[in-house]
Amino acid sequence: MLAAVNPLTIVLIGLLVVGFVVLVTVIRIVPQKRAYIVERLGKYHKTLNAGFHILAPFVDRVSYRHTLKEQAVDVPPQQCITKDNIAVEVDGILYMQVVDPKKASYGIDNYRFAATQLAQTTMRSVMGKLDLDKTFEEREKINTVIVEAVDKASDPWGVKVTRYEVKNILPPQSIKDAMEKQMRAEREKRATIAESEGDRQAKINRAEGDRQEMIARSEGEKQKRINEAEGRAVEIQRVAEATAEGIRKIAASINEKGGADAVNLRIAQQYLDEFGKLAKTNNTMIIPSDLADIAGIIKTASSVLKTTGGASA
Repeated sequence: MLAAVNPLTIVLIGLLVVGFVVLVTVIRIVPQKRAYIVERLGKYHKTLNAGFHILAPFVDRVSYRHTLKEQAVDVPPQQCITKDNIAVEVDGILYMQVVDPKKASYGIDNYRFAATQLAQTTMRSVMGKLDLDKTFEEREKINTVIVEAVDKASDPWGVKVTRYEVKNILPPQSIKDAMEKQMRAEREKRATIAESEGDRQAKINRAEGDRQEMIARSEGEKQKRINEAEGRAVEIQRVAEATAEGIRKIAASINEKGGADAVNLRIAQQYLDEFGKLAKTNNTMIIPSDLADIAGIIKTASSVLKTTGGASA
């Protein structure tokens, strides 16, 4: 037969179990970046931040648990009508953070759902004020307007909206085809303009090169003529100086003893030489009517040389 169980032992075991259950329910360890809302007898009592906490048994209860990290909430795609009556599908991502756990618990039932719906309605309003072409250019403006609207509305909820990002703007396929044709035409236009500008610049460069070449060539030709003129001037000057020097020496030689006789002899010799050449180069022989004229010519030349020599002296 089994020994009878001591009632005191049963009571002690029961007390231990109840004590363990109570201990588990009153001890709360809150992780980092989390916040717990404690209600006492159904009424807000306090907010538990990260750390170790002990609650009053049977009267305190953790009613809400919130993360204080920044949350990325996906905004589902929706149809929006632009200002030029084009239906586009738009979606995005909303970033928010709980800054007041009490307001996030009692200010609204579901702040994530509410923020998403408000972002969608604001998106429809903003898209209705823009043409389709502007929607792709004004993404930053759209994001800013949505953040301002949702953040202002979510302030009583204890939620801070940090930013909003438009992910996709999808127009209908027919609009995509038209936009692609427009972009292709615009690219061809830019290519044609760029080609014409390049050809124009090339012609300008060639003309400028030809101009520079002609200027350089004319400058070279000018300098060449200047140099040649200067060379001829120097040559003429040197010849003139040499001729003058020769004349001076001849004049000085005439005034010396026997100089006049030498001049007479030289003149007679040159006269006879030239007369002989004339006879060789012509069929008709010209003979002076009076050979005594040779002596007269020599006498006249001698008198001129004497006069010149005397004047030079």
